[in-house]
Amino acid sequence: MKTDYGTISEKMKDKLGLERSPVAVKLVLREEDLPKGIERISEPARHCEMVMKASRGEMFYALAEDQECKGGAGAIGADEMPEKVKTGEFYYELGRFSSFPAAKRTLDLIPKIDLRFYAVVYAPLEKIEFDPDVIIVVCNPAQALRLVQALVYTKGGRARGDFAGIQSICADAVAGPYMRGEANITLACSGSRQYSDIKEDELIVGLTAENIDCIIEALEEMA
Repeated sequence: MKTDYGTISEKMKDKLGLERSPVAVKLVLREEDLPKGIERISEPARHCEMVMKASRGEMFYALAEDQECKGGAGAIGADEMPEKVKTGEFYYELGRFSSFPAAKRTLDLIPKIDLRFYAVVYAPLEKIEFDPDVIIVVCNPAQALRLVQALVYTKGGRARGDFAGIQSICADAVAGPYMRGEANITLACSGSRQYSDIKEDELIVGLTAENIDCIIEALEEMA
């Protein structure tokens, strides 16, 4: 049975009190797999900017040359990872780490998707007619708390918050859930907060689309 993402998005907004739309992200391996009827983004932008555009209602796909932040694109398999980002040199030279080994250790632990995709589709969840790989929720801490409670409602356990303050909306919110098959909470990063309109009191939750029905059921059943 086809999943009704419009209803899912409406319920998420209602139960969580979201101001923004949840964002559907689909990583398209081959050109022929690109969903029909979706236009290419009109101008290059960073992955984080594209996510926020989709949260405001825009729907589009992006090719490698449309991804302005190559580190972010490399994390999600949309382009090749720049060598200096991969090694940690880039962030060490930015002054984010006290030593090159500290930068290298951190970059080695950041999730990355080891595939090269043809395109990435970004859309508000309520508009899609395809199955997304990841659903990104931009929310405040109270809304994130409710979402975490829904994640553990059925089987219990603990929610993951795995981040290092860099490559947040790309590696933490897309690559992590995609590769691990579980949700991840992240605080955004300096780049995403500089270039997109994430508010100071907002954070990011990356969800796998595979269990989104269970999350909605939990939100409806929780006291």
